[in-house]
Amino acid sequence: MVQCPQDIGWRPIGSDDDTMRHNILAESESMKPIAIFRHSPEEGPGYFATFLDRHALPWQLLRIDAGDAVPADCSAFSGLALIGGPMSVNDPLPWIEQECALIRQAVALDIPVLGHCLGGQLLAKALGAEVGPNPVKEIGWGGVRVVDSAVARDWFGDLRDFLSFHWHGETFGLPSGATHALESEYCAAQAFVLGPHLGMQCHVEMTETMIRRWCVIGAEEIAAHPGPSVQQAAAIQADLAARLGALNAVADRLYRRWTTGLKRD
Repeated sequence: MVQCPQDIGWRPIGSDDDTMRHNILAESESMKPIAIFRHSPEEGPGYFATFLDRHALPWQLLRIDAGDAVPADCSAFSGLALIGGPMSVNDPLPWIEQECALIRQAVALDIPVLGHCLGGQLLAKALGAEVGPNPVKEIGWGGVRVVDSAVARDWFGDLRDFLSFHWHGETFGLPSGATHALESEYCAAQAFVLGPHLGMQCHVEMTETMIRRWCVIGAEEIAAHPGPSVQQAAAIQADLAARLGALNAVADRLYRRWTTGLKRD
């Protein structure tokens, strides 16, 4: 849960109305849009938006940080995607319970939910799991391991481990009925799967511009938490092209699997 990364993945077309529709193919698609919940102007959908545009999947950006209302009904959407943010899901913010209620509604209707970092914590909280401090801050690049299970293999295939991006200080427990899917040296619960729903603690949605921006805005947070689980900005920004290329490939697989569950008209 970085203090302030950048919303680079959101690329406005023109007016505010355009940004809420975003994908120029949306009107020609029969599928309902995917609702993407942004909780901070510094944390946008990043590579997830790139993936959706590449596959001509319509999406709608809900800027919770800018005062957009949380919908009361999720039936207008084919899926819900929850992005990160600097707050805690335990903070007394009115939209947190509103989003949790919408998540529970989506789960009841088998509308797939995808959570990135704070978004994964919101999914876990909505489904009754505890969210609290991780033993350490985890910032920068770090390996994650795929838990050996049939469910995890369905999502990750033959992949056994990969290098992911991290920026968080809290973590989630597993909701009832969920399957533990990823773990790392510094955070036991990196991802869980529950039917068509995927909650992640790590950030697979990163882009180069986002990472470089996070390192600038998050410099004080990095300096305040020295230790092996927190990388310095220079190390974070080293070899970005290769690291992001590999991470994008993992994200492609996860996003493809997740989109198979989207509700279609």
